[in-house]
Amino acid sequence: MAIILRLDRVMADRKISLNELSERVGVSNVNLSKLKTGKVSAIRFSTLDAICRTLDCQPGDIMEYSPVEDN
Repeated sequence: MAIILRLDRVMADRKISLNELSERVGVSNVNLSKLKTGKVSAIRFSTLDAICRTLDCQPGDIMEYSPVEDN
């Protein structure tokens, strides 16, 4: 996948647990866990907005584009 998720790093920097983020954002632990581990194919803008607001970060802090090279 060309999008790398860095939610785990931002959470560690902010010293916030998955349970606490889940409560603050209003998204289930399961869905946040999938996002944290990169096992998602989409994210709602409303969820991204709530995560960024809660963690005081920008979308680019939790997502990174890495081009995939064709061989």
